[in-house]
Amino acid sequence: MDVRRRVGWTGKRSGLGPRCVLGRVGIERRTEGGGGVLRGFGVPVAGAWATPENQVRLVRRAEELGYRSVWTFQRLLVPARPDARAGAPVYRSVHDAIVSLAYLAGQTSRIRLGLAVANLPFFSPALLAKQLATLDAVSGGRLDVGLGLGWMREEFEAVGVPMEQRGARAEEFVAALRALWTEEVVEFHGRFYEIPPARFDPKPVQRPHPPLLLGGNVAGAWRRAGRLADGWVGGSMADLTRLDAAIGAVRQGASEAGRDPDALRFVCRGVVRVRPGGDGSRQPLNGSLDEIRGDLDAIAAQGVTEIFFDLNFDPEIGSPDADPAVALRRAEEVLEALAPG
Repeated sequence: MDVRRRVGWTGKRSGLGPRCVLGRVGIERRTEGGGGVLRGFGVPVAGAWATPENQVRLVRRAEELGYRSVWTFQRLLVPARPDARAGAPVYRSVHDAIVSLAYLAGQTSRIRLGLAVANLPFFSPALLAKQLATLDAVSGGRLDVGLGLGWMREEFEAVGVPMEQRGARAEEFVAALRALWTEEVVEFHGRFYEIPPARFDPKPVQRPHPPLLLGGNVAGAWRRAGRLADGWVGGSMADLTRLDAAIGAVRQGASEAGRDPDALRFVCRGVVRVRPGGDGSRQPLNGSLDEIRGDLDAIAAQGVTEIFFDLNFDPEIGSPDADPAVALRRAEEVLEALAPG
């Protein structure tokens, strides 16, 4: 199986029936401030505010307001004695990323449902392909798939997979995933994954498959996204003042692989923390709502095509210790203030 196989964006509708969507979700830009960048919102999945009721309330309102997408992320567990990164409040209590989206698929009708990200080493290609094809079906073809490599050693130990050679594993995983989703009879033989001659049905609603985005915050991961994926999705650690470096490396990887870099999507996780204004040392998307709105043009100018506002990573909202009623009220204020249009 050639992991460099290119899957293009057709932008066409299929004649195969009303539930089959042919091609990719293209880069349609709306005039909604921030350079026309499409806007999404992070589903409440972490902390005390992450209840099913709050998920439905916020996601339905996001759909009403014209947001393009909502996004979840994966965290299996945290060590009993975590380091500073693993011990962040956001990671202490996190719902499953895929199950949450499946639940919300039945509560919405238009808004796209995104993973940002699921860590592919924690799955087999066949299992993840089946889960995501089903999620694409129950959502009517609204799924965006963001995949990462993982970084917490304890999670790798818990699933019985080594951390080493994650990059090589990712390249093979993506090839196996595409084969399962697109080939009538699948047979795959690699260093890490084996699929005997088999049929895999039903295929995803979106054809040839849901958009695949790869994460990562180092140069090798950026180039890999350009070679293999339909775009790149940034993480919570991304420097929002230097997104152009990541986007440039992704585009370079695409060009070197003979792919069209202009066809790629660049999705920014915007970690929002609303605080009193006037702090001259603040980071982008930290500060007053007016300051946060003012940051969007600079983010868009770096080549971002989409941004989603994620409050899970604000310890005053996405922590198990935060007051869920206060967190919901603050989230609704942000949702309204940053809405498209």
